[in-house]
Amino acid sequence: MKAQTAATEQREVMDIRQAADYLGISADTLYKYASEGFVPAFKLGNRWRFKRSRLNDWMDQQSSGGNMPAARLEEKPKAKPVQSVRPARRKSAAQ
Repeated sequence: MKAQTAATEQREVMDIRQAADYLGISADTLYKYASEGFVPAFKLGNRWRFKRSRLNDWMDQQSSGGNMPAARLEEKPKAKPVQSVRPARRKSAAQ
């Protein structure tokens, strides 16, 4: 059993359960993070996969002060107030 655990720890590409154990979070939370693009992940077929080296880089980045991905840091442009646009009334020939 120890040999299997050691082999799993050395694996570069992990499934969601292995990556969740590695990060110390639940698989449900990791699935949510992967779906939102918060954690570096890719899909192989319809299953999420995680590269250990990318997770390590991501954790280093998170621990150095960048706790949100770049896409979330950008402010969304504020919507301009909607103004109704009515076509100008045509003057009738009688007026």
